[in-house]
Amino acid sequence: MASKHVSIWVKAEPFSYGTIPVAPHPRLNSTNIRKIVVYSKNKGSAGFPRLSYTMWQHIACNKLHLSEDLAWMYFQTCQFFTQSISPVECIEKDEKLAKIKDQHDRNKMMASESVDLYKFVIFLSMQQLYRMSLRTSLVAGDEWPSTSSSATTCELDGRSTPRGGTSKSLDDHSHHMFIQNNIGELTDLISDEAGGATSTKYLALEAVEALGFVLIGKLDNSSSLIQLQDLAMLQTVQQQSGYQKANKMFLTRQFTVWLKECLVQNPYNVSACIASGTRLSWPFIGEDVKSEHSHKRGKIATNAPTVPKEHIKGNKMIIMSQISKQTIARSSGTLEMSTVKIHRSHHSFLYLLSPLRSVTIEKCRNTTLILGPVEATVHVSGCENVTIIAPCRNFMISGSTLCTLYLLIPNRPLILSGNDTIMLAPYHTFYPSLEEHMLKAGIGIVPNKWDQPLCIGPDHREDQPVWQILPESEFYPFSVPFEMQGSTKSIPCSLPAHYQKELNKRQKQIDTWQHMVKDAGLSREQRKEFQTLVESRFHIWLSETGHKRELDSLVVPLQAVSEKK
Repeated sequence: MASKHVSIWVKAEPFSYGTIPVAPHPRLNSTNIRKIVVYSKNKGSAGFPRLSYTMWQHIACNKLHLSEDLAWMYFQTCQFFTQSISPVECIEKDEKLAKIKDQHDRNKMMASESVDLYKFVIFLSMQQLYRMSLRTSLVAGDEWPSTSSSATTCELDGRSTPRGGTSKSLDDHSHHMFIQNNIGELTDLISDEAGGATSTKYLALEAVEALGFVLIGKLDNSSSLIQLQDLAMLQTVQQQSGYQKANKMFLTRQFTVWLKECLVQNPYNVSACIASGTRLSWPFIGEDVKSEHSHKRGKIATNAPTVPKEHIKGNKMIIMSQISKQTIARSSGTLEMSTVKIHRSHHSFLYLLSPLRSVTIEKCRNTTLILGPVEATVHVSGCENVTIIAPCRNFMISGSTLCTLYLLIPNRPLILSGNDTIMLAPYHTFYPSLEEHMLKAGIGIVPNKWDQPLCIGPDHREDQPVWQILPESEFYPFSVPFEMQGSTKSIPCSLPAHYQKELNKRQKQIDTWQHMVKDAGLSREQRKEFQTLVESRFHIWLSETGHKRELDSLVVPLQAVSEKK
């Protein structure tokens, strides 16, 4: 019987932001992933314990027939989520790669990269989540957001919140079930065979540590999180986990049984945050919270008070649901380095001006989101007419239409299945503490691959691309209209030449017009009449374009943009 005082759960982040929500390449299946382990081990130090990119590129391109772009994307994504690297090191690495213009030198630098073999094959196996059958996915019908009917509801601060969506990236229960159903295959994948008549399989400490990429736990009488290998080696647990002191290895079969019996739901997932998280009363700008309409406000909750400080990354969460016709602006300690889930925001403006860990934007319409630097990933799904302005390391979008993306991004944005009319543009705004926040999130100003998307999925055709580059005639810098502390006074990255040329041309036209008015020799009464006419035309333009509501929502001075909570 397994030790009852141990709880182990599936980490949300590797599945939510490490898996690519598209059915994987047909050759990237369980059989071939198993062959990768055998092949890499037989190739010596280039394949095991760390798999070099050169070896993986050979396997991916020559044996699995993946494209080089796809091979590098998988490798780079796994590397980011499995290796500890400081923000400063991330920026330096990006800058070094950006300076290399010669393809031979670039290949040489990429060849020097490596990743833990066991963690990488676990990462590749996780991509099978999107090969799951419809019957299997229906098991996940009681989590939010889930594949259940939109009529189903769950509770957030005592009020029902409509569910919906088909994004497995938010479906905590499907992550749990995937590990529950496949843990035997995963442990077998990274096991060593002892040989002899019995052919007993063992897990080395390195293999159990690799499983810690997706699993973590704690003792039931403690709030401190403990790494999987440390839990399995506790004196009171060794008999159940199959640990053999003589060879410092685990019996694979016994370890797998123990693991399955200890699996519980993630206490820091979306459902737990909704059920027992703290309600955040962030003021909505331009709204009187005591008014009769205050009951229509969206719902915001966080689990920040319950997450151990040393395990904030990937666990601290803020959920924003049903923000409708509102403006929210925030820069706070609670928001900093949190994973933000934005669900069903309509006709709103959201300014989240803190360094963030990851952001999910799902089923939003007619909304503008201005994000602080995102250390990991921005994932957009099921959105319509949404504008996103963000510096981020990774970006992926699926099932969305009429979206405009202003990005500062060192990796190629992923355009997945089900998209239409996606507009790409360079990052075009700033706020006073932007550069400080970029340093915290490990996002530099080079390279910026905003215009080099990688299209993944069966519905992409070269003759009918679902994306295009924003014409310079439609490009205007975005102004963040709040006063904050900080030293950033302009957009930190340079704009592409054709956009800058268009901005210079417009500025010249404005200067010419101002000189023309100044030199017209108007009397005081004529100037007053002219000013009234211009203002009248301006207000008409604001109403016709819909910008009036945006400005009206900013009437109340923003006192809460920088608060501790």
